[in-house]
This record gives sequence, C-alpha cells and structure tokens, in this order.
Amino acid sequence: MEVTDPSSNAESMLKGQGEILQIIYGFVEIMAVKSAVELRIPDIIHSHNSTVSLSQIASEIESPTNQMDLNTLARIMRLLVRRKIFTAQTPSNGGEMLYGLTNSSRCLLHDSKPSLAPLLLLECHPWMLTPWHFLSQCVKEGGLPFEKAHRCGLWDLASTNPEFNDVFNDAMTGITKIMMEAVIEGYNDGFGRIGSMVDVGGGSGSAMARVAKNFPHIKCVNFDLPHVIATAPAHEGVHHIGGDMFDVIPKAHAIFMKGVLHDWSDQDCVKILKNCREAIPEKIGKVIIVEVVLRPDGDGPFDDTNLAVDLVLFAHTSGGKERTEEEWKKVLEEGGFPRYNIIQLPTLPSIIEAFPN
Repeated sequence: MEVTDPSSNAESMLKGQGEILQIIYGFVEIMAVKSAVELRIPDIIHSHNSTVSLSQIASEIESPTNQMDLNTLARIMRLLVRRKIFTAQTPSNGGEMLYGLTNSSRCLLHDSKPSLAPLLLLECHPWMLTPWHFLSQCVKEGGLPFEKAHRCGLWDLASTNPEFNDVFNDAMTGITKIMMEAVIEGYNDGFGRIGSMVDVGGGSGSAMARVAKNFPHIKCVNFDLPHVIATAPAHEGVHHIGGDMFDVIPKAHAIFMKGVLHDWSDQDCVKILKNCREAIPEKIGKVIIVEVVLRPDGDGPFDDTNLAVDLVLFAHTSGGKERTEEEWKKVLEEGGFPRYNIIQLPTLPSIIEAFPN
C-alpha cells in the first residue's frame, strides 16, 4: 500500500489555494491597468522617449484639483511592474525609481496604431461588466446575460446611447487595425482577384479603408446599421451604406466579414450567410470571413484567450460564440457555402474563404 507524504498533500493544498486566490483577485490587475490607461501613464512615459520618475509622471497627469496622491500612484505602479506592464529600475546614484515601457504597455498607447487601450476601456465599462453577474443564472434558467442585465441587447443599447456607441466603435476600430495588418499580408493574393467587395458589419469603415489603400482597384463598400454609418468618417475609396444584414446585403463580387458571425447564434449565422449568398455571383463570388477557429486543446499563444473570448461573446451578444472547424463547416454548409479554405494567420484570427454551390 502506497503511503502518502503529508507534507506533499500540504504543499499541493497551498498551491491550490494560491491559484484560487490569484483568480479571486484577478480583477485587481485589469482595474489597475484601466487606471493607468485613464491616467495616460503609458503615453506620458512614451512622450519622454526614456525612463521617467514617479514625480515626472504625476506632474503630467491632468487633475482638476492638482492634489495628486503619489502614494496611490506608486502602489498602482508597483503592481503593474510586477505584472511586467512597466519596467522599474533604481538609478546608480540612488535617485527616484525610473519607470519605462514594455511591449505590453506599448499596446496601450492612445496614439499608437494600433492600440488595445479602447478595447480595454470597453470591456471595463460598467455596462459590459454587469452581465457577468448573471452567468450562473443563465445556466439555471437559460437566457442571455446582457439582456438580463439591461433588458435589451448590446446593439439596441448602443443605438440609443451615443456615448457608449462611441466607446464601442473606438474599441472595434482598434482591434480592426490589429487584425487588418495580418489580413492584408496573409490574403494579399486573394484581394488581388476581387473587383468589388462589401464589408458587412464594417463599423467605422477602417477595414475597407485599409483594403482600398492597398488595393485601389477594388470598389469597397462599408455596410452597417444606420446609426453606425451615421457617425462613420469618410474614407478615400470607400462608400458607406446603411442597412440590416438580416434583410438584404448590397451586391458585390465578394463579401467581407470580420468578427461579425461570432456575435450571433448558428441560426442567425445561417440567415446572414444566405443573404451573402444572394449578394454574390454564382461562379466567382465568395465570402471572406475573418474569425477565430477554436482549438480547445491548442497550445498556441492565443488559444487560452480564445476560450475566454468565447465566454465574453456569451455574456455580451445575442447567442454569439467562437467555433471549431466542425462548427464552422456546419454553419457554412447550411448557409450555402459547402466549399471553404482556412488560412491560419500568425495573430488572433484565421481567414475562412468560402464559396457557394
């Protein structure tokens, strides 16, 4: 009979407690990062083009009262240095601690292209956080967290709240710029053979602006809900059209959808794809879908993130989810696209190139 070492059990229990405590207090990290973004600390450090002291950072933080709490700022920075958001070093002459940027904090610069700061501010918005408290209730009763929290869907809330709509669109524009860098490079040959293209759910039109810049021969249309198009800026080579993808989609040689179908249930995706099928020609038409192809057992740099985003989609959308290749295949076939290729990109999404019967 094998004898268990009591000290080994104690060590395992302590390790388990430590892991759970990290999860319990995990919210502290994102709120500390949020405060740094709101205070524009990454931008302040970046503007000096070198490491800076805490007092230098504090002197450039805009404050209506000029009563800066350096002690609180130091405690926030101490945690973020520990999490490798910033660097910290003590000068050899014994002066003030000097703080610098890391690759992580460079992603949070407001003026960088692209920036993840708008996405962070969106996900930390109180209206986006409230639905998470309904997760267990949805398991027991069914339903959608966002609708339980706000008595309406995300798109309805955005359409009636211009300030929140701006926060949402800024976040989508930021993530679009990141994705489109990889898409342009990874699908360069595919874009070269397209004469016209409609970006369905294109938001502000930044994706089509990038396509039009790199491939001026393509007639680019940015298509989204009227309240979204109403605030979309003008882009050279891009025509904005307002409408509803569940009704009719403007005709083109190709339909482009980036991060759209994962916001919707399988049933809704089939409806959208059928409308895409009606909008493109039989022989040369195709849909270009930029989405995650979920690998639950994958060990890539974004596989953990994709599983988390899957729950984000449940919390915030009307039945949205990330999908495995088998799940994508089913939705595409039912929507009228039995043939497809998956082009794996080095960053977050993949490109799914799908063709009609």
